[in-house]
Amino acid sequence: MKEIAELLKEYRAENEATAVERLRFVGAFDHDVYNITAPFVVNGTEVIAGRIEARDSEMAHIGFFEKQDDAWVLLANTTELALQDPFVTRIDNAWIIGGVEVFPSAEDPAKLVWRTCLYRGTSLTELILVFQGPVGMKDLRLKQLPSGEIAVFTRPQGEKGGRGKIGFCLVKNLAELTVACVEEAPLLAPHFADEEWGGANEIHLLKNGQLGVLGHIANFDSAGDRHYYAAVCVVDPATSEIVVPMTIISERADFLEGPTKRPDLVDVVFSGGLVRKPDGTADLYVGISDADAQKRVIRDPFVKFEG
Repeated sequence: MKEIAELLKEYRAENEATAVERLRFVGAFDHDVYNITAPFVVNGTEVIAGRIEARDSEMAHIGFFEKQDDAWVLLANTTELALQDPFVTRIDNAWIIGGVEVFPSAEDPAKLVWRTCLYRGTSLTELILVFQGPVGMKDLRLKQLPSGEIAVFTRPQGEKGGRGKIGFCLVKNLAELTVACVEEAPLLAPHFADEEWGGANEIHLLKNGQLGVLGHIANFDSAGDRHYYAAVCVVDPATSEIVVPMTIISERADFLEGPTKRPDLVDVVFSGGLVRKPDGTADLYVGISDADAQKRVIRDPFVKFEG
């Protein structure tokens, strides 16, 4: 396990400038769109899910945007999801759309708590709630394996996970996904230092059956400012082990200058999704500084591990 300082040094030694693009969203009016997914195709329509939010608020909802020429245009009549930080996967030939729900604590309504919620459907107009995760847990991610089993990546904090570490388990089907199994999922072998944190954002099934994890790794500096980096690792679902350790694949300086939600969030790259391409490159979709969405062309971080 390496700390961020060492991972950054290694990354910067190999990094090279590549094409970067700010995504243009239409239909959100004066609200920001950030922490996006990679594009996915629903019933023939290419869409991106994004977090829509006022600059001075954290009460968000998910919007679905259709690609039209050089812009992404908000679709009407989709299911209303009052969630942050959308993610998407396919299970049993249906879409699973997830995000983070923020709501008043049952013990103290003046305080806000959060949990990951999953919705299922074959279209974006008929998404049905199928799972609510443990209160206090973000970054829950699923990936169905060729066997039909579902790989579950968790992100406990507190006594078990500190500032936030990644857990892993397998369930036979979506019906077996319970709050208890999510809470009890064992942590992967040490992958974040105790004063650092991170989580999984998107899971890729590699040619060798292993799982490429697109995620983020983060820390605070001495002034309390946050620093988030896009990162990857590889997990073997057969052994529940990390077989390729965390590596940074992008930092804030790689992207275009732009707005920030708060001064302590300037140096934030939040991984959204990765589109792997036949030429050995990949399009990395990210949220920037909790106020912006950009795409960067990088070397495919998983191809060399597929063996």
